[in-house]
Amino acid sequence: MSNILYNSAYDLKKALEQSKEYIQLKKLYDDVQHDESAKNIFRNFRSTQLNLHEKQVTGKEITEEEIIHAEKCVQLVQQNGKIAALLKAEESMNMLLQRITSIILEPLDELYKKSE
Repeated sequence: MSNILYNSAYDLKKALEQSKEYIQLKKLYDDVQHDESAKNIFRNFRSTQLNLHEKQVTGKEITEEEIIHAEKCVQLVQQNGKIAALLKAEESMNMLLQRITSIILEPLDELYKKSE
């Protein structure tokens, strides 16, 4: 039975790679990677995001300097059209993945709703 699920998951992976959302995301990501300035801004932005997230999760204090740095990163990202377009495409991809996840989890949701 689980083989059916694995096969379906691989089919879904292939379908995702062929989706317009993924193709657009990949194109925009490649555009950013081929622009050295955009690439550096994006890398710094992601690094800053991960650092702040890690601090939040572990309960560590975020310093004023880190907040200022994060705000500057966001400004640079917003001013760079390639990165802004990439982030918008990421948002579209995330919405698609959320819809897919909710479909996959419907049987579990229905199961637990029955027991309430």
